[in-house]
Amino acid sequence: MDENYKPPEQDPSTEPYIPSQKTRMWTTICISAAIVSVLYRLLVLGYKEQSALLFIGIPLILSLLLAQTPKPKSTTGVIMKGTTLSLLLFGILLFEGLICILMAAPLFYLVAAIIGAIITRHQKRKGQDSKWYGDKMNCTCVAVIALTSLEGVTETLSFDRAEVVVVKQEVSISAGEVMQVLAAAPEFDEAELPLFLKLGFPLPKEVGGEGLAIGDERVIHFAGGEGDPGDVVVRVVESSSNRVVFRLVKDESHIDHWLTWKEIAWEVNENSAGNNEVSITMSYDRKLDPAWYFKPVERYGVKKAGEYFIESLFGE
Repeated sequence: MDENYKPPEQDPSTEPYIPSQKTRMWTTICISAAIVSVLYRLLVLGYKEQSALLFIGIPLILSLLLAQTPKPKSTTGVIMKGTTLSLLLFGILLFEGLICILMAAPLFYLVAAIIGAIITRHQKRKGQDSKWYGDKMNCTCVAVIALTSLEGVTETLSFDRAEVVVVKQEVSISAGEVMQVLAAAPEFDEAELPLFLKLGFPLPKEVGGEGLAIGDERVIHFAGGEGDPGDVVVRVVESSSNRVVFRLVKDESHIDHWLTWKEIAWEVNENSAGNNEVSITMSYDRKLDPAWYFKPVERYGVKKAGEYFIESLFGE
């Protein structure tokens, strides 16, 4: 062979395009985010967006899709990036409110971290190219997470939804004066709202109706925050010199997306110190699943609402 022979140079324009690892990673992330966005819309159309299928099932599927990213430097890091992008898509493309994003984010990141840790553990044991899903322990963990995502799909797969929250506060007025205050239409000062309730929840703007006779109604108009404006209508079903109970007639506000009010009872009694104490007992049904996560979140929110109601009416 001629020592001076040189192979002809190949025209760069004819070389096949091979996307970089970074390009393939972000392509996988975007495709995964698009897939779960479609799945989310299907859950909404099937009226299952309040079940654990959304808050656990969707992040599980998202994490497994993102785990297919070609040779990532950090599997957990890629999953977290993809999870963040998906949450942004929910907020921007699907027009979901801030409250839904804030409530969903901790569960999404928790599932993402667990799946990322499982895959990383297996990769360290058997190498980057191993079939992580062949590990029995890994499959068991994923199966358990998948099973928990079924909570709320049917009432058979749901935990008890009934909740009761009681808030009390000592007051310096008589029981009769307390009942007079409750008989009038209340006024709310948004500036005094607890921080939790300022995150984007609908707020009470005006109240119509007065009186504590059986059958008297209150119409509370909620607006602002997430969802369309709507009214909550309650009716007096029990009344005495120191106790009045309002029962829900209808709830057209966006609050009904998260919980269903049943009864709100006001009562004034003398405490052990000999002073009058006002209590508000709020009964409702939780709508969001899983219970282990949303039960304490909703109870905290209802408690803050009760504290705000008492302070608005009887604060000095």
